[in-house]
Amino acid sequence: MKSSRILLVAAVLAAGVGAAVAADETSLEISIKDHRFSTSELHAPADKPITIVVKNLDSTPEEFESKALKIEKVVAGKAEITVRVRPLKPGRYHFVGEYHEDTAKGELVVE
Repeated sequence: MKSSRILLVAAVLAAGVGAAVAADETSLEISIKDHRFSTSELHAPADKPITIVVKNLDSTPEEFESKALKIEKVVAGKAEITVRVRPLKPGRYHFVGEYHEDTAKGELVVE
């Protein structure tokens, strides 16, 4: 009985910590249409984790890539992905759609 109470308390505390981390996170969305990012410049605060939802509105796949952020992830056509980014220092972090680098370009501006 006592061990089940301890487990319950531990589960409640863990859920609270997860909610606190999620609340401290910055969430951004970007979409790809006609091989271009709909918003070519995203903004986020420094020193906080960032979640970027990338929606591909085209029927063909695209690869969301950023050497600066160390991210390389394929987004299937008519699908979306979630990219998690560690807390960053202020600066500009470039990203591209690797399959169409000539048109799919953008930056994450951290301030």
